[in-house]
Amino acid sequence: MMNQQLVSLFQEYLSAFKEYDLAALKQCYSLPCSLHTPDKIAYLVNEFDFEQEFIDIFTVLQHAKTQNIIITKASYNESINGSVDVCIDWAFSNDEDEIFADFCAFYHVIIFENKLKIMNVVSHDLSNSVELPSNLSIVH
Repeated sequence: MMNQQLVSLFQEYLSAFKEYDLAALKQCYSLPCSLHTPDKIAYLVNEFDFEQEFIDIFTVLQHAKTQNIIITKASYNESINGSVDVCIDWAFSNDEDEIFADFCAFYHVIIFENKLKIMNVVSHDLSNSVELPSNLSIVH
C-alpha cells in the first residue's frame, strides 16, 4: 500500500514540475517544509514563501528550455514512526535533448491529514545517491 501511495505522490510531483503547476505542486508538500541544495537552505513556512521559491525554480527551468524530466532511479524506506525516506535520481534535459542537470534528491515524507506530503528535500550530486531497501517504479 505504501508503494502505491508513494508512486501516486511522485507522479503528481513530476507532473506538476513538467507543467509548471504551482497549485498541484503545493498539494505534494506540507508547510512548513525545507529545501536543501548545495547552495542554500530554503525554509518555507507559508504559502507565500512556497510560491516565491517555486516560481524562482520554475523560472530557472523555463530559461533552461526544459523539455523533459526523468526519474532514473527511485527507492524508499519506511520508518517505525510512520515517516518515509525516498531517494530519487533525476535528469533534466533541454529542447536539444541534452541533460543539463542530473542529481539525487532525498525526500522526507510524512503522513498529514491521511495523505503523504513532502516535508524536507535534500538535493546533492548523483555520487551521493542512496539505494534504499524498497524500489519505487514511477511512470513518466
